[in-house]
Amino acid sequence: MAASTTGDTKPGRARWLAYREGTGRLRPLFAAVAALLVVGLATGCSALEGSLRVVWEAPVDDNARDYGNGAWVVGDTLVRSRYDAVTAFDAGSGERRWEYAPPGQDHVCAVGSRVAGSIVLLARGDRGPGGQGCATVAALDLTTGRELWHVRRAPADLTESLTDMVAAGGGLAVLRDGDDRWVLETIRPAVPGTEALRAFDLRTGAPRWKAAVPAGCVPERVSAGERQVIAVLTCGRTELRLAAFDRADGKARWSVPLGGRPTPGTDAQVTLQSTDPVVVQVGGTAEGGLPGAYLAFGEDGTALGRIESVGTHGTVLSYRPAVVAVTDGRLYAAAEAKRGKEYVNRVVAFDLAKGTEVWRHDLAASRGPLALTAADGQVTVLARSLGRRHDGTEELLVLDAATGDEQDSRDTGADIDHKTGELAGLLTHKDLVVAVRWGWGVRPFSAYERG
Repeated sequence: MAASTTGDTKPGRARWLAYREGTGRLRPLFAAVAALLVVGLATGCSALEGSLRVVWEAPVDDNARDYGNGAWVVGDTLVRSRYDAVTAFDAGSGERRWEYAPPGQDHVCAVGSRVAGSIVLLARGDRGPGGQGCATVAALDLTTGRELWHVRRAPADLTESLTDMVAAGGGLAVLRDGDDRWVLETIRPAVPGTEALRAFDLRTGAPRWKAAVPAGCVPERVSAGERQVIAVLTCGRTELRLAAFDRADGKARWSVPLGGRPTPGTDAQVTLQSTDPVVVQVGGTAEGGLPGAYLAFGEDGTALGRIESVGTHGTVLSYRPAVVAVTDGRLYAAAEAKRGKEYVNRVVAFDLAKGTEVWRHDLAASRGPLALTAADGQVTVLARSLGRRHDGTEELLVLDAATGDEQDSRDTGADIDHKTGELAGLLTHKDLVVAVRWGWGVRPFSAYERG
């Protein structure tokens, strides 16, 4: 199908919402603990413990879906996506800045995991009976909520995989056409592999190239970096490969095997954790499933470190993506280990180049990690502290990314996650820590200030 950047449909509407009294700041769901305790130690050191103040919370969501979900911070704006709209909030006050809704009967089927500049890609379409599936890819400017351009794509059917369908990075918008469909445990691609991976100028939508996908292979997942485009390929209907393409012309740079393709219903899949550097997770994506591993590769495809999800460090909670982060040549993850008859939760840092453990930080008794993020030399962890009646509250820990030493510990004064399931992520902005949630009956954002 020929690409078209104009005339397909009217752009999705970006509507600016007027601020009204009473909606800018939302009533906190729970009271913050107003205490700051400084404990002097005999050694002359001190441990700082304080509380978090609830600054604002987004309104409760309803009618949730399991697709179209995403969350990002761009400048002083927090943005969340779900199936029916993309909404932006002022990071400091919680005021709604704009909202983008897909046109007609379209839903947001999938969003890119990464924002490039201020632009994110989304796939949209009519997933209802008689609809064409996710037949459009659009570029959305997250500073304004304006759709910059859109292009048609070729979906296979309405049961298509929605993971890593689109990606932005290195000035490119990359999409995969022709989603795989399972038929008798085989794959029937709707579009040949040589036609199924396309790149466009990220800001204008001008076509750039079609990737030189090896014969007999079709792309399943895609990620765009500053230096190259990475894709997970299915080859010969049975083998999985990781491939890199030149961001200038789409020519193949390298390809390495990742093992056999899983059968439907198993968790032995490949997840793209990072593009710069290249890190993939193989298996370990289902709770109680088979253990997996994290594989790192050099820019030329050379295999670097391999980090097993199960080892002397315990078991990495791989099925919970909110507790794994990759940055500055390291992988940070939450793990659980058995010590005698008890279980201990910890945060572990690994060297990606060597696959070796750098440090581990055992959490205090009854602390269980819910989400973590790593940036600016710190690892920020939101952990649950169980009470005597198992109605625990959450604590925020800040660890030194280089050593794992605890720099700060604060009680949120609230049970952030008691009724909402696992947190989807953790964002930081200046002095704010933002809990991210997806699903029905939850507040998508809760912003806390470290006082």
